[in-house]
Amino acid sequence: MMKKLSLLPILLVCLSCEPDLRYQKILADPETYQSAMKRLTDIIVYDIFSPPVASRVYVYPNIAAYEVARHSSPEKYASLSGQLADLTETPTPGDLVDINLASLHAFLTVGKALIFSEEKIDNYANAFYQKLTDHGLPSSVKSESLAFGEQVASHILKWTDGDMYKQTRTYPKYTVRSEQAYWKPTPPDYMEGIEPHWREIRTLVLDSAEQYPPIPPLPFDMTSGSTFHTQLMEVYDIGKSLDQEQTEIAEFWDCNPYVSHHRGHAMFATKKITPGGHWMGITAIATRQAESSFDETVEAYARTSIALFDAFISCWDEKWKSLMVRPETLINEHLDEDWLPLLQTPPFPEYTSGHSVISRAAAVTLTDIFGDDFSFNDTTEVEYGLTERKFNSFMHASEEAAISRLYGGIHYMMAIENGVDQGQKVGEHIVRNLKTRR
Repeated sequence: MMKKLSLLPILLVCLSCEPDLRYQKILADPETYQSAMKRLTDIIVYDIFSPPVASRVYVYPNIAAYEVARHSSPEKYASLSGQLADLTETPTPGDLVDINLASLHAFLTVGKALIFSEEKIDNYANAFYQKLTDHGLPSSVKSESLAFGEQVASHILKWTDGDMYKQTRTYPKYTVRSEQAYWKPTPPDYMEGIEPHWREIRTLVLDSAEQYPPIPPLPFDMTSGSTFHTQLMEVYDIGKSLDQEQTEIAEFWDCNPYVSHHRGHAMFATKKITPGGHWMGITAIATRQAESSFDETVEAYARTSIALFDAFISCWDEKWKSLMVRPETLINEHLDEDWLPLLQTPPFPEYTSGHSVISRAAAVTLTDIFGDDFSFNDTTEVEYGLTERKFNSFMHASEEAAISRLYGGIHYMMAIENGVDQGQKVGEHIVRNLKTRR
């Protein structure tokens, strides 16, 4: 009598021969890139980079990631080489390269080179790569992908070295001028001016830092009834009568990476994201809401970070030319020595408003990507103890970011309105001249 053979052992053997491809699902998920971006933001907060320097830490890793990710659809995406100042053609991948893995590795490698807490990137990368290995990533694909990511990262870092950042670290500090019209350090820490030579940093799409200068600030005139004095009084009066909505708007957009608190002889500080970091957060919200693919997510981050980077250079060029005094200085000297702005005044000249310039440039870019009427709930500040705010569009968000500086007591209206115009021109120039789609 013949025995019936069980097919179960054979089936189990066959199943055990099936390759484990779970790693491909992880690498195809745009949340993988979002996670890496969030890690970089957390490190920027931890390392306390100033707003303009933070924009540099954001832009180069995202460019590196994009230059790899574009190879996923070369017929769809164009290289940034030849479009960004001095960027030459980047390497091309081999057959075994997983493009998304190489893109992430290029991002992390460049990011690590631009921060202080390198071990935080290493720990993140090692844990992630081990997870991929545990989920079936072949060693050959891993080695080829990481090698290609390293190639592109090396290319980008060599290019990065030519942007004048290292040279400006040795330039002289700003010498405070005695005339009333000029910026002076403000309480409580009276910090020296941040990045007085940022205008020397190489722009990426703009021809130069001076390409879109704002109209000049109002002439300094403390005569009662003068236009300048009227704008100063506006800051003072609004600061004394803020309602709840105005207060919430100011605090939501504060984005001061280092706020010091003094209690008697004790001093402590709180760390938060920079203004550029807030717009990176908005980019995260938009790409998730739009259900962007991995490569579309990388593209959005790259374009937005480029807009922020050039906008900071444009704004800082004007700040350190006009050297406009902050409202707090004049109010304390001429109106009320005990008056304090709602927000701590940042340590650099007043005109134009950085929030106004960079927010508008980012909003113009994101509008070009996602459309005019892209409404969203901005949850970026929730982890810092603030509630979310709803916006009807990116432009709506940029307008609120701009006016928040008046409510915060740290900018005149001229710096806000003219800063928005400056950011609009910068953003439109970048949208016209930077093409990621063929």
